[in-house]
Amino acid sequence: MITKIERRIKIKYRVRNKISGTPERPRMSVFRSNKQIYVQLVDDTVGKTLAAASSLGMEAMPKKEQAAKVGALIAKKAQEAGITTVVFDRNGYLYHGRVKEVADAARNGGLKF
Repeated sequence: MITKIERRIKIKYRVRNKISGTPERPRMSVFRSNKQIYVQLVDDTVGKTLAAASSLGMEAMPKKEQAAKVGALIAKKAQEAGITTVVFDRNGYLYHGRVKEVADAARNGGLKF
């Protein structure tokens, strides 16, 4: 029997075989734990994180609101770094709930993907 984590990792590798980040169009990777959500913009050609945002310190609000704030924050940091387009990497998670909130908030913040 395959566990939930093993299933997510299989999906993650399948997605990562198709997408890759470049300096002009970095990969926007989302990691979601039970309590927090983390987003980073990664240039895979050199393996460097260009910008990152997380929900650390936002525990007082609901998780979906945290995700929306993190999406807006990463969009702001990307604009400051001169990044306008990204490749979205949902990291094996379903495009639903908090992952979708991050993506929608980043789009509203000015990122294109």
